[in-house]
Amino acid sequence: MRHLPTRSTRLRVVGALAAVLLGATGLGTPALAAGAPAAPPGPAPAAPQLDEGLALTPPMGFNNWNSTHCRAEFNEAMVKGIADIFVEKGLKAAGYQYVNLDDCWALPQRDTNGKLVPDPVRFPNGIKAVADHVHSKGLKFGIYTSAGTKTCNIAGFPGGLGHEYSDAQQFADWGVDYLKYDNCNNQGLDAKLRYNTMRDALKAASETTGRPIVYSICEWGQNKPWEWATGVGQLWRTTGDISDNWGSMLSIMKKNLPLAQYAGPGHWNDPDMLEVGNGGMTDTEYRSHFSMWSIMASPLLIGSDLRKAPASAFEILGNREVIAVDQDPLGKQGTVISSEGGRWVVAKEMADGSRAVALFNETSSPQRIATTAEAVGLPDAAGYRLRDLWQHTDANTAGTISATVPAHGTVLVRVSTDRKWALLPPALEANADEGLMAEAGETAELTSTVTDLGRTPALAVSVSLTGPEGWRIKATSRSATPALTSGSELTTGWEVVVPRTTPTGSYGLTLTTKYRSLAGQRLTTSAPASVHVVVAPPAGRTYLSDLGALSAENGWGPVEKDTSNGESKAGDGKPITIGGQVFAKGLGVHAASAVAYYAGGRCTTVTAQVGLDDEKGAKGTVAFEIWADGKKAASTEVLTNAMPAQPISADVSGAKVVRLVVTDGGDGVDSDHADWADLRIGC
Repeated sequence: MRHLPTRSTRLRVVGALAAVLLGATGLGTPALAAGAPAAPPGPAPAAPQLDEGLALTPPMGFNNWNSTHCRAEFNEAMVKGIADIFVEKGLKAAGYQYVNLDDCWALPQRDTNGKLVPDPVRFPNGIKAVADHVHSKGLKFGIYTSAGTKTCNIAGFPGGLGHEYSDAQQFADWGVDYLKYDNCNNQGLDAKLRYNTMRDALKAASETTGRPIVYSICEWGQNKPWEWATGVGQLWRTTGDISDNWGSMLSIMKKNLPLAQYAGPGHWNDPDMLEVGNGGMTDTEYRSHFSMWSIMASPLLIGSDLRKAPASAFEILGNREVIAVDQDPLGKQGTVISSEGGRWVVAKEMADGSRAVALFNETSSPQRIATTAEAVGLPDAAGYRLRDLWQHTDANTAGTISATVPAHGTVLVRVSTDRKWALLPPALEANADEGLMAEAGETAELTSTVTDLGRTPALAVSVSLTGPEGWRIKATSRSATPALTSGSELTTGWEVVVPRTTPTGSYGLTLTTKYRSLAGQRLTTSAPASVHVVVAPPAGRTYLSDLGALSAENGWGPVEKDTSNGESKAGDGKPITIGGQVFAKGLGVHAASAVAYYAGGRCTTVTAQVGLDDEKGAKGTVAFEIWADGKKAASTEVLTNAMPAQPISADVSGAKVVRLVVTDGGDGVDSDHADWADLRIGC
């Protein structure tokens, strides 16, 4: 029987190994002790300073609109209650400052002196009393109006156009610290002129009261404010309004990511408020939302009613390690390293020289997403510290940054060079075969792999696989090893028996790895896997929009069944229309798109009428492709909106999976609303 070394022996081994490894790097030999803290970072580069010193990091706070709109629950008691919760729940201590009102706080008419009048039902003590309460909590207060004759609500509350200096002075007198300036009812006047006028009015009011006001430009990105608004406002909206669903959040993120070069201290891209806690997404999706907004250095304005929010919302919103990514004083917005197949890597340079790295999975199944320390801009080193900002764990890596990320999930890490990396346990990555399919009653086979990504070995490594209740899972090859050295793998085969009564759909499996570090730390990691329980299409010709897809990846918004793609939430499309011809059945997508269906080897043909939907006028260029088990079976030329519907047909005989792909035609993505009309499979 093989015996593991004693703890004292292991400690001597790790000390000796660390000394060798650290000495080899020319960094000297530090005092070695298991669990020693990381060396302090070097001096941070000086952050750019602006004269007014406003919003040197992205503003953090609250805005009521996403949770209340103009309903009666938006009132003085709510706003004061949010300020109280900021203090009670630790959000103030985590960095949240602003408690902001949105539309509907005023009466529809100004008074005889042209002044704004607070709604006496909503705010019986006036706006200044609310601001005073917020200030008494050590917080800041914000308000809303529009750069037009009226605000955006249909009730027609007064806007600021033509009243800029009077309104700005009124806001400053009330104690306003933040102004959101919307874009409705703007009378077609030049945006730069309108927003510059309010800038000058706020400056004048600040000079008379000594109260600087953060200026949030909200013209929805229509006039590309990132190109002209630095020096006008401290932040500007880059998109339309967000909605509390995955498609909306995803499309807004994609519009904001390319604008990284325009963000910095005192001038931020604003992809709209947070939806965390409003209930329209899963906690996994909300963690992605918060992670991606933070790595994009976005303003973090809570949009849920914290009086009703679940505990999970506070856990997400209060994660100080993620907040630190957003609030880093260097002020860099994260940039896209890669995004192939919906597997995103976004990296953000930090003031201490480290990199925050988001591994973001856009797709509806677990995905392995990987990059390297070199690719995200870190210097060459023998080893790196890898800090998981959601799990709050540290490990060492030789340079690979990799994880199997759940569907719609994000792994957010902070990677740095660290003199004492060798004292950390090695990072282990576990993953299983992707895209596993089985019909009910079948036995599926898959392979898992556990890899040591670190420089140091992992000891007593074991792996287990679990699934839903009633599923039978067993290993068909070794599932444990005494040690894994750097770069080595433990590969295990598994049999998964799906019960005969299992409905179709995707089912999660969990791959759990247990191991020890050289210092004797006992560690457990887990990774997701999935099995898609499928049913082959019925005999005859069937509309694919009537069948469930295995997966669906889409450029903007969700894939729509029997309507065009509306780019945002599900169900926002219109009747499929190509060249004036309306089709009752089909799929509405947006390039780049890929939708997969299970054919089970029992089908022969896929046919459709394809083209660009009329809803985008002359815009858009796309090409359509049909793939059978990884081989292209048919394709079109590049199509434009000037063309009528084009027929496409593919022989898919014997294929288990059929994929419908739409590309951008080679000229980038712009209004590429593509339709698979009259889409059928013959079996």
